[in-house]
Amino acid sequence: MSSIHQDAVEVDLGGRTIAVPKGGLYDRYRMNTDLDEVARDPRVSSVDFFRRLPKTRVDSPIGATLTPNFYYRISTARLTMLARSRAIRTRLPGELAPLEVAPGLGLISIMFFRYDVCDIDFYTEAAVGIAVRPARHGRLGFVDLVAALKNDHLDSYVLSLPVSTDIAQVRGHDGYGFPKWVTELDVGIDDSRTTARVANDAGGTDLSFSVATPAQTAYPTGERVSTLTSYTSINGAWHSTLSQTNVLSAGSARFPRNVALQIGHGRMADDLRSLKPLKAVQLDVTTEGQLALHMPVPTSVKSRD
Repeated sequence: MSSIHQDAVEVDLGGRTIAVPKGGLYDRYRMNTDLDEVARDPRVSSVDFFRRLPKTRVDSPIGATLTPNFYYRISTARLTMLARSRAIRTRLPGELAPLEVAPGLGLISIMFFRYDVCDIDFYTEAAVGIAVRPARHGRLGFVDLVAALKNDHLDSYVLSLPVSTDIAQVRGHDGYGFPKWVTELDVGIDDSRTTARVANDAGGTDLSFSVATPAQTAYPTGERVSTLTSYTSINGAWHSTLSQTNVLSAGSARFPRNVALQIGHGRMADDLRSLKPLKAVQLDVTTEGQLALHMPVPTSVKSRD
């Protein structure tokens, strides 16, 4: 259901046959993309960030693959909201705990992503996520929060992760253990406005979002690199997935106003409602960035029984 209309070619991914754009980066390079070729794309400002990140061949549930997955031009939006820890815990596995900003209050977010140039070609994505305390961590949640914000590193557990293409769904679901499905998903992010719409199975609105884009600040490549660790269970075993974002142009707004958020009917809407969001506390929009998404690795998660 990608918004790109072009010829497709079938490829095998972990025993599943999927269609990808003919002549696209995945068709030509199978994750081993020629950085010099990408550098010639006018949408990509630089590939220096990736030259310092060598790829490794690993075995995975989708077969042998190269990691990290490189995203050469992305834009993202995240609306962070307060929710009561009581509601959050009903949606978290027992091994994970919410990252609290105050006793009884945690953080949840809705996120939207547009990947214009990527090893697996163009696609869009959305998410409902929960900020969690780092696994096997015994310090107070407030200390974790301060450390996370200072180092621009957060840990999360994702409830919903719809995408717009089959290859993104298969890799994300089978390879990473994320709750991914394919749907019609439009994301538009520029210097003036940020919009998104996720369709449900009936073609109606699952979730839609519109807000003025916060004023952007440009950063030299490599100066501001944020990290996110996501926890998933694959075949009953806990894994952690690291993503590194090279922020090139971004802005934030505290307690954002005039946010048009429509919670419709669908899987994302149900997940967001179940968390009972209270108030939006921050809007973060990156109009230009890059991303290295590593394959998940087994991790030890402390039992909380």
